Amino acid sequence: MNIYVDFDDCLCETARYFSGLVKEMFGITCPYEKIRYFNLQKSFSLTDEDYDRMMIYAHQPRVLLSYEETPGAVATINEWLNKGYDVKIITGRPASAFEASRQWLNEHGLERLPLYCLNKYGRDNFIKGSSFNLELEDYYKMHFDYAVEDSPHAFKFFEHLPKLKVMVFDRPWNRECDFPNQNYKRCLDWKEIKLQTMQI
Repeated sequence: MNIYVDFDDCLCETARYFSGLVKEMFGITCPYEKIRYFNLQKSFSLTDEDYDRMMIYAHQPRVLLSYEETPGAVATINEWLNKGYDVKIITGRPASAFEASRQWLNEHGLERLPLYCLNKYGRDNFIKGSSFNLELEDYYKMHFDYAVEDSPHAFKFFEHLPKLKVMVFDRPWNRECDFPNQNYKRCLDWKEIKLQTMQI
């Protein structure tokens, strides 16, 4: 079985961190449950300049390493790996965040997981020829049976896989979105995600 897993807000609690960061940096109060858009600039009503400042700060290695694990993620993924499943982390983080992201995985017991940076959102300057930088043409050659994703903006990257089962990790910014088809299933936590992959 081949499984695609997103990093932010699937493996770790990125948006919860940003909710506190935007208050610290700009005095803006936006509780996690009020984050209505995947686009954090829109959710927090930030100027371009302030958004850039926030993102630069949040992608520092020490900050990336501080993000809390989403409960159950590590245990579930290690169970999959122990069963021989092929699991890949496909993140929209910029390639500059690769080393800290790799370290986070290693420190959380996920050293067996391959990690790839895919330019999902058009905001990266790729490092050509790197082993972790996944070009779209190479990504589209991959096959997945299941995917764990939270961002509605990433759903388009699954259109080439009509049989793919997409487990949408329940988050405030995806609760009002329409799913492309019946293969998309909302999952409240990793326990539910695990149950979905057992229904084969």
